[in-house]
Amino acid sequence: MKSCDEKEILLLRNLKDAGCGAAMTEQVLACEREAKFQGERRLLLRQRRALLQKIHANQKRIDCLDFLLHSVEEKLQSEKGETVK
Repeated sequence: MKSCDEKEILLLRNLKDAGCGAAMTEQVLACEREAKFQGERRLLLRQRRALLQKIHANQKRIDCLDFLLHSVEEKLQSEKGETVK
């Protein structure tokens, strides 16, 4: 069985790896210490949502870049007199 200190160290490491800032980390730790698991869950879900929003925003940027790259490829092919695939 892990001691409380070991559990807290693991929790801290996971929160850091999950991109949680200092304020969020303190809030989660406080919920954990006080056994307020609904509050802890709410905070973790908020962080998850924020990370997903960043993924979606970056996916939109990648889609735009893919469109621009495709357009440039078409221009390059038409310069060479090649048919577009």
